[in-house]
Amino acid sequence: TVTEPAQILNYLRKLRFNADYELSARQGADTMAYIALLEEKLRPALLHTFWVDTENYSSLTRPWFASRSPFPLNFLVPGHHANTALSRILLTKSDSPLHTITEVEGKIYSEAKECLNLLSHRLGTAYYFFGNTPCSLDAFVFGFLAPLHKASLPSSPLQNHLRQLENLQRFCDHILNAHFSSHPGSPQPVQETVDANLQKLTQLVNKESNLIEKMDDNLRSSPQHKPFRADPRPSPSNSTGSTPA
Repeated sequence: TVTEPAQILNYLRKLRFNADYELSARQGADTMAYIALLEEKLRPALLHTFWVDTENYSSLTRPWFASRSPFPLNFLVPGHHANTALSRILLTKSDSPLHTITEVEGKIYSEAKECLNLLSHRLGTAYYFFGNTPCSLDAFVFGFLAPLHKASLPSSPLQNHLRQLENLQRFCDHILNAHFSSHPGSPQPVQETVDANLQKLTQLVNKESNLIEKMDDNLRSSPQHKPFRADPRPSPSNSTGSTPA
């Protein structure tokens, strides 16, 4: 199962689905730089917000994941993710193993807010970061910001900071409405499109089968006649009236 954003994009590229084929070399380099910035500066704060913050974890994240996991995984999966998130934060953001998560909270949230400010400045008034169509950077940013934008977090200074950046909120809402909405006029899911095409093909095959069956019935019910054969041409000897000697 492919879960990490970078692994998902690499998997899609192997299948020849690449959202960055129209980007210039400079835009491609900027994409890589911003993705690295998201991983380094924003991800630790998101991990802390959803998995380490006690209030958010107990009231939102743990019940959310437990309700989607069968027994007995509903008791194991949330705790495992929480421990993994804490270990990753301490390993990547702590200058010393003796530092606690409380000592690095200020650092990770300060860097995350700075990262959001940079993204907001880069996006400006546009709908996407490069051009009129989304690219891999848009997918990365949306994947990081949409949960923070939509989740009902009881305690989140990072969410409060995001609400002050109207263009990033508009960015998330635009992608949600354009690509994840079920309203009329929105793009249909792939499975629904496949099912509709399959239904049309089935109807066409049924019509052809009915037509062939009707033609076969007509042929069977029509009167049958013996095939007509022309008389063979007389031989030259018979045409002269002479008899053989």
